[in-house]
Amino acid sequence: MEGLPILSLMLLVPLVGAVLCMMSNATNARWIALIATLIDLVLGIALWLNFDIGGAQWQFTERADLFAGFQYALGIDGIALMLIMLSVFLMPICILASWTSVTKRVGEYMAAFLIMELLMIGVFAAQDILLFYIFFEAGLIPMYLIIGIWGGSDRIYASFKFFLYTLLGSVVMLIAMLWMIGEAGTSSIPVLLQYDFAPEAQTWLWLAFFASFAVKMPMWPVHTWLPAAHVQAPTAGSVILAGVLLKLGGYGFIRFSLPMFPEASAQFVWLVFGLSMAAVVITSLIALVQQDMKKLIAYSSVAHMAIVTAGLFAFNFQGLEGAIVMMLSHGLVSGALFLCVGVIYDRLHTREIARYGGLATNMPRYALFFLLFTMASIGLPGTSGFVAEFISLAGVYQISSTTTFVLTTGIILGAGYMLYLYRRVVFGEQKNADAAAMPDLNAREWLMLTPVAAAVLWMGVYPESFLAPMRSDIAAVEARIARAAPQGDAMPTAGEPREHAANYVAGDHGGGEGEHGGSAGTESEH
Repeated sequence: MEGLPILSLMLLVPLVGAVLCMMSNATNARWIALIATLIDLVLGIALWLNFDIGGAQWQFTERADLFAGFQYALGIDGIALMLIMLSVFLMPICILASWTSVTKRVGEYMAAFLIMELLMIGVFAAQDILLFYIFFEAGLIPMYLIIGIWGGSDRIYASFKFFLYTLLGSVVMLIAMLWMIGEAGTSSIPVLLQYDFAPEAQTWLWLAFFASFAVKMPMWPVHTWLPAAHVQAPTAGSVILAGVLLKLGGYGFIRFSLPMFPEASAQFVWLVFGLSMAAVVITSLIALVQQDMKKLIAYSSVAHMAIVTAGLFAFNFQGLEGAIVMMLSHGLVSGALFLCVGVIYDRLHTREIARYGGLATNMPRYALFFLLFTMASIGLPGTSGFVAEFISLAGVYQISSTTTFVLTTGIILGAGYMLYLYRRVVFGEQKNADAAAMPDLNAREWLMLTPVAAAVLWMGVYPESFLAPMRSDIAAVEARIARAAPQGDAMPTAGEPREHAANYVAGDHGGGEGEHGGSAGTESEH
């Protein structure tokens, strides 16, 4: 692996694949896209296997000066590694999900997905702040096209809403980035991470970055583009939107907002916690009354990402660790739930919950997969959702017990709307003959769902394999923000050691000295 520019190779493969897809017919385009995404998955696994845990913070670095101080600089730490793995893992599954459902302009569709993969890997691997911005913003374009061309009946409205919401926030961020480069004299992210900006400047810089990342997460109340985009997007579009694109905001917070502006981050903890609490309660209640399956899962995504934002701003190791695990878990679970919706949508071409019912009778294997992902979304022990929620909330509790209490209600409400969805779709009587006649999973659908199910259980049973690469990098972020950490209200303190063990019995030693004499006697005996 020494000397091999593996990150550039991971960007080149989907680019070449996208060009070939544009020039191919529908069948060839599907196979080219699948092979290109599988090659990137193999390169991603090689990246993970060769990553030196506990070694240098930035690994696999590549650097080339381009012009005017702008650099083509790539490199990853443990946090970026895990998010790249999530991207390359979900992408072949997205191609499989679109195998039969997309029939028009297949070459362009597959090319859009491959370009999306290139840009997502670029975001996580970029080590120059302007390069990060180019990848970050360019990711809008393929997603805009995927929703606008291959989406549902109201796709134009949804794609415009998605584009405008996410673009407006980012313009302010670009201005802030240019000011930072002027102030620090460099655009290198590793250097900027060590640069101390003046506290007054931090406030404005933090707000500029927040405007972009909050929309990307999305945080309440700038979340309204997400349900619209999810409902109209094709299945694979929803999977990648929920799986990876929502994580760009969280990655932005942990890479820029927190370590670069620690004082400002501490100053706005109340805002982040307030919006997170509002998001969890409001969007969970909205999810309870949805009749469209995709809309329900979209609102659940907003509620889950609120736990991420709260964990990130807990200013402690547990909160940060939990937030990143939550991002990975939600990427898998939410992506899988959209796949489950896609499976039955391909058969009946409706997302209305009322049109289904009793699917356990004619689709038992599908019902089993759907149950696993529903339980993971709720946070059942043994699944990735439990690990993520437990660690996040433990971190948040150290700084705000009130916030933790409100966020925990989200888990209860989450159980309410997810189990309600499952009951109405899978159990009950079969009212509709067309739903009762739907066949169970075919081989392609098995190939889609099995790897995700395995990953969800793996993360739930043995999370250490995902936590180990990130630990030293999370510790580096925590060390950077420690100086600004706000005082928590929970204030857990270590207990005072007792004078005696709980089973101690006072003896009568040495002339009736009572308890003290007994104590001395006991001590001398031991």
